[in-house]
Amino acid sequence: MQADRSTASEPRWFALSVRPQHEKTTAKVLHNKGLECFLPLYRSRRTWSDRIKHLELPLFPGYVFSRFSCEGRVSILNTPGVISIVGFGRVPTPVSDEEIEAIRKVVASGLPIEPWPFLQIGQRVRIERGPLCGLEGILLEWKGAWRAVLSVWLLKRSVAVEIDRDLVTPCALPCTRVAVAQDRMRV
Repeated sequence: MQADRSTASEPRWFALSVRPQHEKTTAKVLHNKGLECFLPLYRSRRTWSDRIKHLELPLFPGYVFSRFSCEGRVSILNTPGVISIVGFGRVPTPVSDEEIEAIRKVVASGLPIEPWPFLQIGQRVRIERGPLCGLEGILLEWKGAWRAVLSVWLLKRSVAVEIDRDLVTPCALPCTRVAVAQDRMRV
C-alpha cells in the first residue's frame, strides 16, 4: 500500500484535453500556477488571398502536457480551458518520460516537423547519427522525402520529422504495443 501512495505523489507527465484553440492560453495559466508544462509547437505557412503568414501551431491540437502528482489533479481540472486528464475510464494515465523527451528532442532539433496521422504498423527504425541520434520511430517516404514518425500512444497521435534515410538502421521489433496490434490483426 505504501508504494502506491509514493507513486501517486510522484510527479508524472499527463496529457490534458483542452478546449479547441485554447492550448497556448491553458499552458500559460498552468505555468503561472507553478506547474511544469510542455506545449510542442510547429511552424506552418498559411496562404490567404492577400498575404502569406507563418504561424506557430500546436503539434497535438487539443492537448497540453503537464507534470504533476495525481493528488493535485483537482487544481488541474479547475484550470480554465482544461476539459479532462487523458486516461482510461476515470483514471488518469501518465505519458512515458521517454515519449515526452523524444518529442522535446524533435522540437529542439530545428528540423521541419508537422502533425502526422497515428500509425501502429510499419518498419521501426533507429536514428544513428545527427541531432536525433538514439530516437526510434517508423520510417515512411512522403513526397520524395524520408520521415521518422514518433508516436504518443496515449493520445493516438504522431509527429513526423524529415530525416536523411542514410542515418537510420532497422530495429528488431520489441514486444510493444505495435507487436501486440500486429498479432491481433493476424487473428
